[in-house]
Amino acid sequence: MLISKRVEFSASHICRSPLLSEEENQRVYGAACNPHSHGHNYLIEVAIEGEPAPVTGMIMDLKELKDILEEKVLNIYDHRLLNKEVEPFDRIVPTVENIAIDIWNRLQGPINLHERSTLYSVKVYETNDLFVEYRGGK
Repeated sequence: MLISKRVEFSASHICRSPLLSEEENQRVYGAACNPHSHGHNYLIEVAIEGEPAPVTGMIMDLKELKDILEEKVLNIYDHRLLNKEVEPFDRIVPTVENIAIDIWNRLQGPINLHERSTLYSVKVYETNDLFVEYRGGK
C-alpha cells in the first residue's frame, strides 16, 4: 500500500555547470543558465510504502510525516537560492533531477526509521507539466 503527501515551496536556481564552457551551458540549459536566478513554485509528492498497523490503521502517523517534510524539506528549501543556500547545490547543478535525489536522501532515514514505513518515491514538479520521480536508484 502507498500513501502520499504533497508539500509546496518556492525557490530559485541557476542551472550552470562550471565543467562546461559558456557555449555548452547555453546549449544544455538555455535561459536557465542565465547568471541571474529564476524561480519556481515546486510541488513535492512523497510516497510511503507499508502496511497499516492493526491498532492505528496507519502506515505512519501523518502528523509525524508532515513534521519530517517541514524539517527536512520546507525549512531547508523554501524561499532559497539553491545554488548559494542549500548544500549540495553549491557543488552540483540544481536540476529537478538533482533536487529529487537530494530530497530523497534527506527523507529516507527519518521515514525508514519507522517500523511499518519505507520511502517509496519522491516526485518533484518544477512546473505543471514537468516533473521527476525518483525511487532511490531503482
